[in-house]
Amino acid sequence: MLAIYFLFWALSVFLVLPFGVRTHEEAGVTRVPGQADSAPHDFRPWRIAARVTIVATVLFALFLLNYFAGWISPEMFVIGNV
Repeated sequence: MLAIYFLFWALSVFLVLPFGVRTHEEAGVTRVPGQADSAPHDFRPWRIAARVTIVATVLFALFLLNYFAGWISPEMFVIGNV
């Protein structure tokens, strides 16, 4: 279960990371010479980690509920008689 939760956490990083990012231009701050145009103005890894943990926990809870309740099963996706 821990390995599956880690997979949900890794997936959630890609879901959460783009939201709430502001560039220096959007924040109205001057850029450091040589800095990429898309670099975030104020990068807060702990805030992102907290958001990712919340999203991953909700997704994992839904996964566990589906596992025990059987809402969606592989047999639902079988097409025809194989």
